[in-house]
Amino acid sequence: MPVKKITLAEYRLMSPRKKSLHDLHRAATHVNMRLQETPMSAAVTDLMRSRIQNNAMRFNPGTLDGLMINGGGYQGKTETACLTAAEFEDDWRELFRQHHPAPAPGTRDLFAPVAYCQTPVKATPLGLCEAILDFYGAPYGKNLRGSIRNVRASIKAHATTALLIDDITRLKMHREDDQDTLDLIRGLMDLDVTLVLIGVNIPRSGLLREGWHDPRTKQWVYAPLTKGKSYNPDASTQTERRFDLVNLDPFNYSTAAGMEAFVAHLVGMENQIRLFGAGRGTLSTGEMPEYLFRRTHGIVGLLKRLVEDGLVKAMESGAEDLTTDLLDEITINLGNVPGQHNIRDAASGEIPDVDPAPTPALKNRQKRARNTVYDDPGIPPAAQA
Repeated sequence: MPVKKITLAEYRLMSPRKKSLHDLHRAATHVNMRLQETPMSAAVTDLMRSRIQNNAMRFNPGTLDGLMINGGGYQGKTETACLTAAEFEDDWRELFRQHHPAPAPGTRDLFAPVAYCQTPVKATPLGLCEAILDFYGAPYGKNLRGSIRNVRASIKAHATTALLIDDITRLKMHREDDQDTLDLIRGLMDLDVTLVLIGVNIPRSGLLREGWHDPRTKQWVYAPLTKGKSYNPDASTQTERRFDLVNLDPFNYSTAAGMEAFVAHLVGMENQIRLFGAGRGTLSTGEMPEYLFRRTHGIVGLLKRLVEDGLVKAMESGAEDLTTDLLDEITINLGNVPGQHNIRDAASGEIPDVDPAPTPALKNRQKRARNTVYDDPGIPPAAQA
């Protein structure tokens, strides 16, 4: 739970121990800001929720249509997909309880409506099988055939309705192992499970044929099929015809609607700030909205990261407010994020190309050391003459 807002006067009346605990609670509140819905994430949520729910209630034989969630790095694709899947799982479990008794205390819950895994950085069919089996806590097979058999058995035994596979664009179609991994994913489509594939720049990744977005129809258009390096390039038609592609874009600051949405998002963030000197309009008024958009390019994850780092610095320095001068001192480092379970793959586009920090002012630049080659050292001492 977020810490209760108090005034600076109330804070000063606290004992040193209570102040320390309150500061710790404030820090925990700042690094756990709730995920806010944006117009872009709402479109993804609506399509994903309807696709999973419709497929879950379908009894006719046939392959279920899947979904691909496309977007740049740090745009909240995984968070949006997982939150949507979690909400569906809550509703599905509630429906399931109406027809089946509750699990006995002390026993393992075998019902897992939603499963999630990440594509290994260097993908192989065996590696993907192990990633899926890790979610279920199931044993690996002795070989690839055994692992595939265990994956299929686990999905059926746990009554899994949706399988989320993240970082799918780590698959490089010029590698044979990656082609085999994609074939394995296609093979899972006949298990009455909705596949949700999440990745960066999917249309250009080779998973689908080369495509571009038609602004008139708002659909992805694919070039005529040509033979390539893949031993079975025609199989790409099975993927593109069985998956709908939805984009999770960053904020657009070039239109009035885009600016209003971005400012509304900032208002939601500033309501969660617990700095004593920050109040209404800290992030959403003056030059701050344009500054934040310029620093983050409207990418939700980078915006959250910049504000969180700024809040930490504001508390440590005693400033207790967020200003552009304070944020100028924050560098957006997109390397290995602390607390992250995996390292992002830059080659797959998971790290966006942004300016790490604003250009420092001339007065803050470090002066070059003066050249002393031609300085007169003076008359040497008599002992050295």
